[in-house]
Amino acid sequence: MTEKPADPSTDREAMPVELVDESGAAIGACSVADAHRPPGTLHRAFSVLLFDRHGQVLLQQRAAVKTRFPLQWANTCCGHPMPGQAVTEAASIRLREEFGMTAELAEVMAFTYRAGDEATGRVEHEYDHVLIGAVGDLPPRPDPAEIAAWAFISPQALRADMTQNPARYTPWLAGVLEIATRAHQP
Repeated sequence: MTEKPADPSTDREAMPVELVDESGAAIGACSVADAHRPPGTLHRAFSVLLFDRHGQVLLQQRAAVKTRFPLQWANTCCGHPMPGQAVTEAASIRLREEFGMTAELAEVMAFTYRAGDEATGRVEHEYDHVLIGAVGDLPPRPDPAEIAAWAFISPQALRADMTQNPARYTPWLAGVLEIATRAHQP
């Protein structure tokens, strides 16, 4: 199956996100851009981490055009569900858009983090749902408008490199990796 790349005319920054309280309960909505303006507004997000049959994880290097943490390495894919949209549904859509892949996804846990991007001045303040899945037999077909590069790496090697080179990685990746590897049963 061939997936077409994301539509570059879609302004993802204008799309709505669901605002939440500290427990994850919905309390409103605003645009992606507004949610990421300093000091950051807590909103629902998701992070997908796929494992291959050897237990390695699939990472992406975010495209240079990303408005937050461009060219940093992150989990397989991430994004924001629309207000009222099921997290697993939104994550499946983004996985197809970014990597041209499908996978059965399971939500394993959510956590909250806040991180500022010095390069862009944007702020992530997210109630992040972590989902895991298995890479299928078909190779990734990344959309270059979304992904600059991709790689498989063992969780152990990734932890070591994040310790030695933290600026190469998004601030949420360490939390996603720990939650996902605890939940992953090879």
